[in-house]
This record gives sequence, structure tokens and C-alpha cells, in this order.
Amino acid sequence: MSNKKKYMQVFINSFQVKEKDLPTLNYQGVDSWDSIGHMKMIAEMEETFNIMIGMDDIIDFSSYVKGLEIIKKYGIAL
Repeated sequence: MSNKKKYMQVFINSFQVKEKDLPTLNYQGVDSWDSIGHMKMIAEMEETFNIMIGMDDIIDFSSYVKGLEIIKKYGIAL
């Protein structure tokens, strides 16, 4: 599975959304993306890509699109 597909799958699994909804998905845009859901998604992202996301990036991880930028900072090619 490609890194892009893995990234998408983390969002789909974490927030129970459809792939077509990902490009416009934002923090608190769905009920499941609250503060607890956010931290669960971050943990799954870290496990999936074997990285540790810094606190500033956790706070900045405010949308699907923003997350793409952040993950790339950790050397993950999407």
C-alpha cells in the first residue's frame, strides 16, 4: 500500500468518513474529530509511519490537507 493510501486510511479509520470527503475534512468538521479523536488519529499516524510528531505539528494538524504538509516534514513521501 502506498504512503498516500496509508495516510488516507488513517483518516477513514479514525473518523469514519468516505474517501471523497477527505480533501475538505477539517478539525471538528465531523463529530468524531474532536480533541480525543485528534489524539487517536495522531497516535495512529505515528504508528503507521513510525514517526513521532512534535507538539507544534500536533496543534497545527488542523485538516487533511494541512496534515499532508506536516507528514512530509517527517520524510514521508506522499
